[in-house]
Amino acid sequence: MDQLTQFAPIILMFVVVYFFMIRPQMKKAKQEKNFAAELKKGDRIVTKSGMHGKIVDFSEKNNSVIIETGAGKITFDRSSISMEMSRALNEPAKEKK
Repeated sequence: MDQLTQFAPIILMFVVVYFFMIRPQMKKAKQEKNFAAELKKGDRIVTKSGMHGKIVDFSEKNNSVIIETGAGKITFDRSSISMEMSRALNEPAKEKK
């Protein structure tokens, strides 16, 4: 019993680290993976580097997306698309009262 009380703070520390650091990180990675899989042609997106555009086509061979911008068409990796910005662009505009 004495040994258990000595290791209790260390065990508690690992539990706290898991629930506040590891678990949310795994959840976010899963959301990003689902988001990248649900992309479709015509979606307006913003890349992580800040490039705005519309999805024109997909390249399954390279796991990339072809984006049409004001300057032309550019190929980006699916993982370079920012989830937060694209959701904000694709949501319908809310009416002000």
